[in-house]
Amino acid sequence: MYVGRDMTELSMMSKKEWTDKELAYFHRNLQQVVPYLNAEGVTIHMEIVKEIMSRGSMSQEDEASYEHGSRVHFE
Repeated sequence: MYVGRDMTELSMMSKKEWTDKELAYFHRNLQQVVPYLNAEGVTIHMEIVKEIMSRGSMSQEDEASYEHGSRVHFE
C-alpha cells in the first residue's frame, strides 16, 4: 500500500521535489487510466514521465541481484 503525499499536496510542488517512489506510484496509476485522462491529466502524466527520464529512468546502476531489484518499489 502506498503511504505518502497525495496528489493534492504534490500538485503544488515541482516534480523535481517528488521522491522516486511518488513518481513511480503516480506514473503507474496514471498509466492505467490513460484512455480516460483529460488534457490536464495527460499533461501531468507527461511531466511525471519527463522527470523519471531526467533521473535516468530510476533504474539501478547495477544489475538486479538478490539484494535489490531493478525497479523502484513503492508498495
